[in-house]
Amino acid sequence: MTEQTIERLPYSHTRSFSKLVNDYVQDAVELEPFYRHKPNLQGMAAAMEARQHFPNNREVLAEVLKEQYNGYALTEAQLHNLASLSSDTTFTVTTAHQPNIFTGPLYFIYKIAHAVRLASYLKEQFPQHHFVPVYYMGSEDADLDELGHFYIEGEKIAWQTDQQGAVGRMHTQGLGQIIDRLQGQYAHLPYGSDMVAMLRKAYQENDNIQEATMQLVDQLFRHTGLLVLIPDNARLKQLFTPIVRRELLEGFSQPLVLSTLEAFSRHYKVQTEGRPINLFYLDESGRRERIEKSGDGFMVEALGLHFSTEEMLALAGQRPELFSANVILRGVFQETVLPNIAFIGGGGELAYWMELRAVFEAAGVPYPVLVLRNSFLLMQEQHQHWQRRAGLATAELFYDELTLLNRETERQRGESLSLQRFEEGFFNQYNRLQELAGQIDPTLQPHVAALHTRAVKGLHQLEKKLQRAARRGLQEEGEAIRKLKRTLFPGGGLQERQENFMPLYARYGPRLVDHILAHSLALEPAFTVMHLPESLNTEAGK
Repeated sequence: MTEQTIERLPYSHTRSFSKLVNDYVQDAVELEPFYRHKPNLQGMAAAMEARQHFPNNREVLAEVLKEQYNGYALTEAQLHNLASLSSDTTFTVTTAHQPNIFTGPLYFIYKIAHAVRLASYLKEQFPQHHFVPVYYMGSEDADLDELGHFYIEGEKIAWQTDQQGAVGRMHTQGLGQIIDRLQGQYAHLPYGSDMVAMLRKAYQENDNIQEATMQLVDQLFRHTGLLVLIPDNARLKQLFTPIVRRELLEGFSQPLVLSTLEAFSRHYKVQTEGRPINLFYLDESGRRERIEKSGDGFMVEALGLHFSTEEMLALAGQRPELFSANVILRGVFQETVLPNIAFIGGGGELAYWMELRAVFEAAGVPYPVLVLRNSFLLMQEQHQHWQRRAGLATAELFYDELTLLNRETERQRGESLSLQRFEEGFFNQYNRLQELAGQIDPTLQPHVAALHTRAVKGLHQLEKKLQRAARRGLQEEGEAIRKLKRTLFPGGGLQERQENFMPLYARYGPRLVDHILAHSLALEPAFTVMHLPESLNTEAGK
């Protein structure tokens, strides 16, 4: 068995993350006005102090979780975490994600593993407290185009359904056909049958996507003590009613966001500007439509509904399950119902949370420590073989394919095919020609400049032709580079943003989850390249 190795790279070396991400992990001062606590132990301590002054209704949270886990055989770790939520010395460490079918992209798994790792690390650092990892499910998201497909080995597999509305409430009908396909494709692998059984248990023994996702995540992480929370719940939303009423009456959130964006947009890409009312109406059928002002009242135009102000406010108190926060208020809802101190998210998530600090302050809800989720590149033995053939250092894997091929041709030839040195010579020669033309007839100078431009353009075209011809001569190294880039970076992006976890589970089994957990970082910002051996088991076979 090949020994597993881990390599860590600075995020900036991967050339795959936004300016905001790189600035945040490097503690740039430009970002400081947009978040509350630093992502370090001092920040965690400050978040705990702030959280202890906020009146969480822990009893409601614990009761809802017990109801949602009814019928589950909880592990000892889960039972302990559930019981501990009643104590004001217990805090949660949370990641949130929509219920992508079959877990969607790999980073779905990495986010949850990071929550587990950080909760464990904080227990070591603050033994007087307890920390519960939570996966908070964004089951009210209605974007089926995003959530209803996944990729395996570069191929998109989509769920064919005509259902609409909140994806979490959708029936799982039709997903059995996809499971049948996966069985035919991966049953020969060591854990292929186990993977299929796990998927059937989740998607064919539950009526809807949110319950299926809960069970699938539980099967993968139950041994860690992870708790899954489905926030589409009337009792939880009742806790959020005061903020819903305030949004309806004042529309308080958007002006605060727009004020923040005046400074934020000078340095970073804006994620969302919000709306005058940042709430949806979520009816019994699962349709999720915008609530808008209409004269002295409100309307849900897509559903043909109209309410007076008094009717809408009464509905918020009596039927809180009919209200759903959009991206501007979703985090405020999350932090209202959970005793949370840390939120783990990707670059885009952290960006929109940083637009919302003033909204949290106005709502009187504690703002958590923002932690950039862990990122991995998983390299199987075939990938490692190609890397050795290509002679690439790990950091070089993140260059684009064309750059790597050009570098390889230059290495083999022992000289650069860049013609920049000739371009510099052109510059000097045409400068002298312009001086000469100017002495004889100044009107000739633009003509000389045009000749210079054409000459440089021709030089660039020649350079590309030389490089292209040289690349055609590449043999093993070139083919290895192409295979690496097209399998590890599908579509030119990071593996974790497209490929699905299930084929890897079919090969490596549950020990893969444990290896990801073991090599997940808590607060240290770094990109992890994990070299996987042929098997993760200590004994041959399964």
